[in-house]
Formats: sequence, structure tokens, C-alpha cells
Amino acid sequence: MGELTHLGPHGRARMVDVSNKAATIRQAVARGAVIMDPATLELLAAGKMAKGDVLAVAQVAGIMAAKKTPELIPMCHPLLLAGVDLDFAIDRAASCVHIQATVRTCGPTGVEMEALTAVSAAALTIYDMCKAVDKGMTITHIRLVEKTGGKSGVYRREGEGPFGNEGDSGGEI
Repeated sequence: MGELTHLGPHGRARMVDVSNKAATIRQAVARGAVIMDPATLELLAAGKMAKGDVLAVAQVAGIMAAKKTPELIPMCHPLLLAGVDLDFAIDRAASCVHIQATVRTCGPTGVEMEALTAVSAAALTIYDMCKAVDKGMTITHIRLVEKTGGKSGVYRREGEGPFGNEGDSGGEI
């Protein structure tokens, strides 16, 4: 375990100084899921939600959230993001939508928080657009699955398979 870098010498919160860190290509992948009633999942998959194309709106929300991460998470650095991709998979066996965000930059600090924020915002958007028919949805399993670049190198979460293989997803949509 490393030290808590967001605490200064007197135990107060601080934004870490990254001015001496090398700019490297960095990428982070995060995943999460929204569990819902099977009937809700079928409405979403068929594009029959009253508010419109749920996954298209969730994709835009995730991208926007990644770009706004430093405004939401106090100690995050504003970063020039090179790319933000969101993918969704319908999992009928688990009655959920799996979400994956991949965020890239070339800079002095990583994009893990941006990827996690993108997944969170996409999940909240799915909830918002489907809540009229299913208030009992659960947002769950938001986690970092991979990070590359920087001094600490590569991190891959154990037990994570390829995206879309979490159940009877039928692949990405």
C-alpha cells in the first residue's frame, strides 16, 4: 500500500503537485452495472422508453461527466482528455445493463477517476430515464478494471473477463 498523497505534512487535504511528473500515455477502464426488472430491460433494449434512446443519452452523459470530473471530485487535476469511450451490454440473465468506460490522456497523472465518473454518470442517466417504470433499479459494481501508463505501470483487476461476457448479454449494443 502506498501513502495517502492527498494529505499534506499537517494532515490537511491538498492537491498533489504533478509538475515534476513525466507526461505519458495513460488509460483507465472502469465498469459498472444497472440491475432492473426484466420488463424494464426489455423496454430499454427495444428502444421503447418514453424519454428516448436511453443508451445514447447515457453515452453522452458519461463523456460529459469524464470531462467534468475535476469539478465533481475536489482533488482531481483538470486534464486534457484524448478520448472517452462508453460501451453497453444487455445481460438478460442478470437483468442488467453493463457499462464500460475507457478514458485516455497523455499527461502527468492518470484518468482512473474520469473513467469511474463516466460509468457513474452513465448509470445514473440510465436510472433517470427508466425510473418512471422501475424505481427499484440498483446501480452496482462500479470499479476500476484496468489502468496503464505512469510510474506505477499496469494494473488489471483479477477475475475481469472481456466486456460483454458477464452473462447472457448477446454482445455489445
